[in-house]
Amino acid sequence: MPAPIEVRKIPLHNVSDASELARLVDDGVMAADRVVAVIGKTEGNGGVNDYTRIIADRAFREVLLELGTRSKEEVGEIPIVWSGGTDGVISPHATVFATLPEDAVEPTDEPRLTVGHAMSDVVLPEDIGRLAMVEKVAAGVRRAMQQAGITDPADVHYVQTKTPLLTIETIRDAKSRGRDTYYDEPHGSMDLSNGTTALGVAVGLGEIEMPRQEQVMRDLSLYSAVASCSSGVELDRAQIVVVGNARGHGGAYRIGHSVMRDALDQDGIWAAIRDAGLDLPERPHPSDLGDRLLNVFLKCEADPTGYVRGRRNAMLDDSDVSWHRQIKATVGGVAASVTGDPAVFVSVAAVHQGPSGGGPVAAIVRA
Repeated sequence: MPAPIEVRKIPLHNVSDASELARLVDDGVMAADRVVAVIGKTEGNGGVNDYTRIIADRAFREVLLELGTRSKEEVGEIPIVWSGGTDGVISPHATVFATLPEDAVEPTDEPRLTVGHAMSDVVLPEDIGRLAMVEKVAAGVRRAMQQAGITDPADVHYVQTKTPLLTIETIRDAKSRGRDTYYDEPHGSMDLSNGTTALGVAVGLGEIEMPRQEQVMRDLSLYSAVASCSSGVELDRAQIVVVGNARGHGGAYRIGHSVMRDALDQDGIWAAIRDAGLDLPERPHPSDLGDRLLNVFLKCEADPTGYVRGRRNAMLDDSDVSWHRQIKATVGGVAASVTGDPAVFVSVAAVHQGPSGGGPVAAIVRA
């Protein structure tokens, strides 16, 4: 039986700030030793050299170490996934997941939020972009599902991952061992790592069969509707957090999902919120949410055609500002307009994550 889950969204007042996490612990909302995952946005550039992710990671782990009893090694294994880049109105924040004692809530047969996590086997630099990475991620997803108490993949609504990308150093390491990497330089490896991981999530959940190598990053009809994949320089394995619903354990939250068909698809966000269990009018407004929406989690991608709803844009041609930053700001604005809250989780590089030019959406609500 999975443990009941408490979830809170907290702001980051600066890049090294974890004071609101400490406040949650000090106020008795959740115990430091019961925090099982953190998913957040930092204000860096979102690229290979975005060290704000490492700074925020260290700040949060220091609080959990100081206010809890777990060892440094145990705290080091907690999945804390940071997505860099708060372009436009997106506000730096974190969503914190913690278990509650079984006697703290009434059990229910209604679906309630559950969380499981796992680490894959080591992802070697030569694995990135290759089927070996797909297989390692798929195995990790299945282990995380088991920990969450989920037996039916249909009950999985959000899989957040963090995986390694290529750096000059890891490319050099592979070559020193007589191995070649998918790319000979780091740029582009973020999209590559995310996309390959998404295929692993899709395989692990049975959304697709095992792809062929030539389909990786090319056959955009293959995707996961629940994968949200991020990558960085701070780890060498796939860090996997599975969030879904289970019955019998209780708790105050539910999760649902849908997909955005393009960068302007507000209906896709509303559909995820409805799927989580909120009864909304046909033409909803942020005021209809009250205080019941905790957060939404989205992936986005500039449409490879260069068009959105028949209109041409210049994101993919712009040499001054990366399309990563432009599409993130766009979708962040759309999501904030739906929720009425700029603290939304929007991450870029969404190949194999939702329909091409769109992306998956997950929503957590108070049941």
